Amino acid sequence: MSATTIIDTAPLGALICYTDGSPKPPARFTKKLAAWERSNGVGRLVKKEPPRVYPTWTAPASFTLHEGNFSSDGVILVTIMRSHSVDSRLIFEVAEVPKAGQVRVLLDFGGNTELLHLAESVTAAELWIAREDYRNARLEIVGAEDGDRAGEADMAA
Repeated sequence: MSATTIIDTAPLGALICYTDGSPKPPARFTKKLAAWERSNGVGRLVKKEPPRVYPTWTAPASFTLHEGNFSSDGVILVTIMRSHSVDSRLIFEVAEVPKAGQVRVLLDFGGNTELLHLAESVTAAELWIAREDYRNARLEIVGAEDGDRAGEADMAA
């Protein structure tokens, strides 16, 4: 799939795999392996952004993947997010979509919606919001029909 297809069809919370099509180098080639890992990976779709027009140029539409966290003693120190624009040459694939009944914890700002957390239930989502102290977050239940907005039940947190 192309990046455009991901923006048009993938729901927030989906796991997205991406690759440049090259084979993985052996582990002994650490620099080549690090370069390969920058173009081949997996992440959870957390944000979609439309094209933005600026006075001197136009930024293309893009999406952001959450690839992981580095933590110590239960405290997240670094969050790895990677954004891809529609003109990316990488090949994308939806590996998994959120299951019906899961709950998205969303935050709206600047005209965009960002996925903060994907919980198994409303109770788990409310506990996560209380623990992380997000006051403006809202909940969205993943629907059974298509996994994206079909059974939407927006609730303010």
